[in-house]
Amino acid sequence: MGNAALLHHYLLTGGGLFALGMIGFVSRRNLILMFLAVEIMLQGVALTLIGWGRYHGNAEGQLFVLFIIAAAAAEAAVALALVLSVFRAGRRVDVALLVRLREDTVPPQATPTAEGEIVLESPPWPRLPVAGTRPKIPADWTDYRPQL
Repeated sequence: MGNAALLHHYLLTGGGLFALGMIGFVSRRNLILMFLAVEIMLQGVALTLIGWGRYHGNAEGQLFVLFIIAAAAAEAAVALALVLSVFRAGRRVDVALLVRLREDTVPPQATPTAEGEIVLESPPWPRLPVAGTRPKIPADWTDYRPQL
């Protein structure tokens, strides 16, 4: 088997892994499965870089793969921390239920709750006052905290 055929197999396998990861990321709503799909995409890119490095006879592809593996390990640690914090907060890791974390300027979307009903209202988010102005604090907050 020649180098061109071997490169072809590397590229097909790497592209297949990347496409499989992309489909998994787009089609899933579970945070854990989405992060696993990102890991599959990173491995597809790493395999492609290794194939190109082997075909051209240099070690630059392998060097980039070491950086990809280090970035994937850091991403996995951050992802695990995020998933655990989201799970502790709401006991679910469904991305559709995380809409409450959006900014106040984003219009509300129809999202299903755990009971299956559709919620359209947006909760009131705290806002920062304009620079140089005193914030408006409700009177019931200052009843038990006079230093405000």
